[in-house]
Amino acid sequence: MPSVLSHPAVPLSLAAVFGAARVPPYLTAAACLASVAPDLDAIGFEAGIPYAHPLGHRGFTHSLCFALLLAAGFTPFARRLGASSGMTFTVVFVSAASHGLLDAMTTGGLGVAFFSPFSNERHFLPWRVILVSPIGIAGFFSRWGLRVLASELLWIWAPAVLLAAIATAARRRWGIS
Repeated sequence: MPSVLSHPAVPLSLAAVFGAARVPPYLTAAACLASVAPDLDAIGFEAGIPYAHPLGHRGFTHSLCFALLLAAGFTPFARRLGASSGMTFTVVFVSAASHGLLDAMTTGGLGVAFFSPFSNERHFLPWRVILVSPIGIAGFFSRWGLRVLASELLWIWAPAVLLAAIATAARRRWGIS
């Protein structure tokens, strides 16, 4: 999995692409939370839930169904988040769903159960270039942890920043707020 530091790259990029008028700061913060929420399943390690179990790591909480449920759960709070219901649903859904997609691009693990609870079959994307992150903070203070962060900078943050820069320049060029 990419680290908890890199999953928010997607919602931060979405906020830049759409602009603060459509994706205000509160919605951006909610989307950042949604982008890391799937890793709450790591609690299962402590509870003895096996990795390959439907509720194990990269199981149900990494599925498209979970992303839909999370987006639906945030949508009633759209006004408080400063956005429309449709934008809230879309940004939270894409942010939560991106977690599984990024995990499916890593070099380790058992894959992602995108279609849980209907199927626990685990999948990877054909393009697996993101080094799998160590679980726990201590692993980042190692040579491997630094390699993972470098991989995330290259394959997650650089494209997100590039997309955000292009969209911001385009919005400025055409006077879109």
